[in-house]
Amino acid sequence: MPVVKYPRAAEPLWHEWDRKAQKHGLRHTVYAVNGDQYTGEWLDNLKHGKGTQIWKHNGAIYSGDWKFGKRDGYGSYSIPDPVTKEYLKVYTGWWRNDKKCGYGTMFYPSGERYEGEWSSGQRSGWGRMCYGDGSTYEGQWLAGRPDGQGMLCLPNNNRYEGGWKDGKKHGPGRFFYLDKGQLLEGIWVTDVPKCGIMIDFSRDAAPAPTQYPIPKVTAWKC
Repeated sequence: MPVVKYPRAAEPLWHEWDRKAQKHGLRHTVYAVNGDQYTGEWLDNLKHGKGTQIWKHNGAIYSGDWKFGKRDGYGSYSIPDPVTKEYLKVYTGWWRNDKKCGYGTMFYPSGERYEGEWSSGQRSGWGRMCYGDGSTYEGQWLAGRPDGQGMLCLPNNNRYEGGWKDGKKHGPGRFFYLDKGQLLEGIWVTDVPKCGIMIDFSRDAAPAPTQYPIPKVTAWKC
């Protein structure tokens, strides 16, 4: 009995193209439809591992760790200067689920700088903020504002140590007027001292006398 051999069906070309299109492992630069480009590692068609992303619309660049298509791990984010076109560092630190999370340093366009802990993209935990006027705050943060215990140092070296809430002095605290050699210790409510005592210290070393000196208590003799 004769044996009939049928030709083997050829595999459709799209099967081969689909295999080549699957991104897995280290790949060269891949360009998105909108012009963004990514160079680095992949897993199941998602950015995963070490990689560098450049966004076309603003020229920003992120270089660091990725996890299932999102920034996750340690990395730095920079943007180009609109005049010099040189890259300016914006944030360096830890990420989780595409948001700043963990310890990191943020550089603001105004020259201010924050170094400390983050949660869900906001300053939360312990951190130090250097403001443009020369003052610094060091202490606890919550949802991007000072909240908890912290110390604010002003450019003239006067400082406040105590409680904070929603970015304002709140609760027990002490304000050191080093330029007058005085200390106010009391209770603050939304940045306003409500009650407390004023104490003189090192008045002779103060660079400027106080406007309202505290009178000395004289003991009366009967």
